[in-house]
Amino acid sequence: MAVATAPIVATEAITKEYAGFRAIDQVSLAVAPHTIHAIIGPNGAGKTTMFNLLSGFTPPTSGKIFFQGENITGVPPALVARMGIVRSFQINSIFPHLSVLDNVKVSLQSKTQLSQRFLASPRATRALDEPARKILADVGMEELGGHLAAHLPYGRKRSLELAISLAQDPPLLLLDEPTAGMGTEDIHRTIELIRRNAEGRTVVLVEHNLRVVADLCSRITVMQRGRILVEGTYDEVRADKRVVDAYLGGGH
Repeated sequence: MAVATAPIVATEAITKEYAGFRAIDQVSLAVAPHTIHAIIGPNGAGKTTMFNLLSGFTPPTSGKIFFQGENITGVPPALVARMGIVRSFQINSIFPHLSVLDNVKVSLQSKTQLSQRFLASPRATRALDEPARKILADVGMEELGGHLAAHLPYGRKRSLELAISLAQDPPLLLLDEPTAGMGTEDIHRTIELIRRNAEGRTVVLVEHNLRVVADLCSRITVMQRGRILVEGTYDEVRADKRVVDAYLGGGH
């Protein structure tokens, strides 16, 4: 008989209200460790709000959030990140006027005693060069370390953002629309980057591209109007009439 694995992150009847509107309504979500788990749904379903709650950027109105068994409800986002939940955003969150290598080094630096010295000297941060280059190699950007981040094409900026997140070596990585706005080539590259770098950690992603979800995710949560509509594998979710109605009916 299989032994149930405790979730790495879970919510317990979590609710988020804005002026009486429930963006998230009594959601209980459990994510198994070492999986790639998707949260999908029509626009306005509450997906990004859910990410904001999990990462501490938005406090819940009620309910609880647990990470690795510890209650982290109301914990500030910086502390949540230090505990091991790191997220990306729909909009690039890179330092455009730093080099690609220095972007990753800043992320690595935040985990060292140099963390309070944003403008630490190149000599002081030289020890971070090799770890930063290794992370860039992991996302296929080892040849771009000296390039100014602002000059990267869009798909590469998203890859750099993934590298910045990976520099934190988080057990839980939250990716918000990682392939949004990408062409086919960049989407394929990003799928492989996520798959490769998911080894040994848990990834939760919000994603509109269902082909990406089908390729990557072992578990899918479908949300609609702030609630969980369906959970299951891709085939189970795709076959559910409620999901078809939500996407093709009046759910938008």
